[in-house]
Amino acid sequence: MRDPALPVSRVILRRTTAACLLALSPLLFASACGNLPPAAPPGAPPTLEPPPPPTVTIASVFPAASDVSDAGAGDAGAAREEDARAEGPSDCPAGMKLVDTMYCPKPRLKCLKDEYDKSNHITICHKFAEGQTCLVEPRRQRFCIDEYEYPNKKGAHPPVMVSWFDGEAACEAQGKRLCRESEWVSACEGPEKLPFPYGRERDPQQCNIDNRYVGPHLDRVYSSNQSDQDKELLALDQSVASGEKAGCVSGFGVHDLTGNVDEWVTADEETHKTSKWAGLKGGAWGHVRNACRPMTTSHPPEFTYYFISFRCCGEAAGEGQRGAKIWKAPPLGKHPAPGGKVSKGWSTTERGPNRP
Repeated sequence: MRDPALPVSRVILRRTTAACLLALSPLLFASACGNLPPAAPPGAPPTLEPPPPPTVTIASVFPAASDVSDAGAGDAGAAREEDARAEGPSDCPAGMKLVDTMYCPKPRLKCLKDEYDKSNHITICHKFAEGQTCLVEPRRQRFCIDEYEYPNKKGAHPPVMVSWFDGEAACEAQGKRLCRESEWVSACEGPEKLPFPYGRERDPQQCNIDNRYVGPHLDRVYSSNQSDQDKELLALDQSVASGEKAGCVSGFGVHDLTGNVDEWVTADEETHKTSKWAGLKGGAWGHVRNACRPMTTSHPPEFTYYFISFRCCGEAAGEGQRGAKIWKAPPLGKHPAPGGKVSKGWSTTERGPNRP
C-alpha cells in the first residue's frame, strides 16, 4: 500500500515507517517486510537488506497438494492432519480452530508469475508452482487460533490503530496471547502447505485485497480530536466485516488471514532490529504481498496505523493421538506497554465511502 513518508512522532514512533525493501525472489520466498508505506522521502534511493543465504542441504520436501503428507513425518504425519480436523471441540475453546501440523521454518517456493511494484520496492508473486521445498527439518506445531480477527466474531469490524502491546493485552484479557509468526503461517498455509490460504494463485475475489489507494492525512489519523480522527479513519477504511469474504479461509477453517487488515504477531525469535520481538502478517486491503509467508519487521511494537489489527492464539489441550514432539516457542521476555497504558483501538459500525 503506497503512502507518503510518515513524520516522526514526538512521543513514540507511531508516524514513522520504513520502506518495504525485501523483494520476493522467484525461487526463495523468505519472511520479509512489504506491506506498509516507506519512511524515506519520495525519490530517495532505497536501502536494500539482503535476505539470508539459503541452506544448501535439502532435508525434506513438501510435495504437491495431492500428495501432501506432512513431509518428514510419513504416514503418522498424514494421520495427524486428519486428527487435527477430527478431534473434538474440547481441544480448543469455542470460536478457536485447532491446528496440528508440520511447519517448515525455511521453505523455498517457486514463483511462476510475478510483478515488481516500484512504489513499494517489492515483488508480488501472483502464481506459485506446486510443492514446498523445506531446507531444514520441519517441526510439529499444535495450537489454537481464533477463527476471525479480533474480536473473533463473524460480522464484526476488527479494531485498527492498535500496537503490539494493545493486541497482547486484549488477548491476555481472554486468557490467550498474540499468535507466534510460525503459528500464523501454519494456520494460513493449511494442511496442503499453500502459499495463499485459498490456493496457489493470488485472487482478489477470495480475500479483501487490491483496493485502490486512498492517501491518509496523517495529522488527522493521529489527531487528539476524536471527531477529526473518526472522520479520517472512516474515510480511509476499506476493510470488510469478519467472514464477509467467504472464500478467504484456510484449510484449517481460519478466516481473513491475508488482506483486510495487517495483523500483529510475536516473532519466533527476538532478532529483528526495528520490530524486535514483533511483526505484521497478512498485509492489508491494498496491493501488497498478501501471502502466508511475508512478515513486515520495519515497525516498532508501539507502532499504530489505520489498517493494523490482530487476532489471538492459545494452547491446545493435550498432545493429540499421535505424532512427533510438539515445538515449544522460546519464552518471551517481559515487555510492558510504554507508560503502562494500552488502547482498544478504533472500530466502527458505519460503512465509510471507500469501503468495498
